[in-house]
Amino acid sequence: MGIRRSGTIFAQIFREHMNRRSLQSLLVAVFTLFLGVISMPATANEEPAGEKLDPAKVIMEHIQDSHEFHFFTTKKSDGTEFHATLPLPVIVYSKKRGLSVFSSSNFHHGHEADNGYVLEHDKIHSLDPNEVVVDLSLTKNVVQMLIALTLLVVIMIGVANQYKKGQGVSSAPKGWQNAIEPVITFVRDEVAKPNLAGKYMKYLPYLLTVFFFILINNLFGLIPGSANVTGNIAFTVVLGVISFFVILFSTNKHFWGHIFWYPGVPTIVRLFIMLPVELLGVFTKPFALIVRLFANMVAGHIIILSFITLIFIFGSMSAVAGWGFSPLSVLFAVFIYLIEILVAFIQAFIFTNLTAVFIGQAFEGGHDDHH
Repeated sequence: MGIRRSGTIFAQIFREHMNRRSLQSLLVAVFTLFLGVISMPATANEEPAGEKLDPAKVIMEHIQDSHEFHFFTTKKSDGTEFHATLPLPVIVYSKKRGLSVFSSSNFHHGHEADNGYVLEHDKIHSLDPNEVVVDLSLTKNVVQMLIALTLLVVIMIGVANQYKKGQGVSSAPKGWQNAIEPVITFVRDEVAKPNLAGKYMKYLPYLLTVFFFILINNLFGLIPGSANVTGNIAFTVVLGVISFFVILFSTNKHFWGHIFWYPGVPTIVRLFIMLPVELLGVFTKPFALIVRLFANMVAGHIIILSFITLIFIFGSMSAVAGWGFSPLSVLFAVFIYLIEILVAFIQAFIFTNLTAVFIGQAFEGGHDDHH
């Protein structure tokens, strides 16, 4: 009876704790969407008077790269607008003027030129149409990726130092160890071992690096005003190309033998059907990694911004319609936002798991290889 009663009390405490955590998560999500709603008029207010809001333009400007971090826009008492932004350094090179370094605030949100350069649609061009400009600027995608990478390295080194001191080895793990250790164990047991068999320890550092790097950038992208780094095709292309070379360097003669001379198939079928298909498959694997991560992370942001933009679309029709639709739009946006937190973990797992699958297929051969 005592054990049953203790279990009941524990269950009640657990439910109360989970309800409190759920409420906190919901409040955080609502606050995040509230900041998002505040920041949305930043682009809408910049439209000329009488011109209708272009939802596609607003959404694309929020998910694309930029030379500044834009948080919100407010109108001053004199009718002018105040843009709360964090300008980033502009680094451009041309043969005519050499290397130029200055702040992106000099462009005044694209309304003015500086040093012979102008900012148009977040792209830097020279006032001289014949001058070729190489843009080496630290955009918000680059800066945020470096911040996320620095934070990841600091956390991992801190956790490693704790293990070196014996914390988590001879005693229970503490702090970040409690969060990191189960994830590492999961990637090892559910991703590396099933797909890579006896060679899993060779590839585990790479798989863990890919997983945590994607995850932390996914989570950073959900912060209002931040950059959608994993929703940038250049970011996913680099990850896909790296995985492509890891897969290629893991291949053996058995792998290439099945591509160029598929056993047990007539020669005509081998040369004109199997060979093109198998060769194409070598390149479609990393392509699938690239597109899957990019499309999923962009889609989530577009859906959230679409729900928020509906408020302004209805508001342009009628103030009553705008205010009336606002609660429903925010609720849907909060729901999608909570799903996006889950998607951040899922997409990191899928990219890592598929990479492990493709690597395993690359060196998989006869029965001796499995041993």
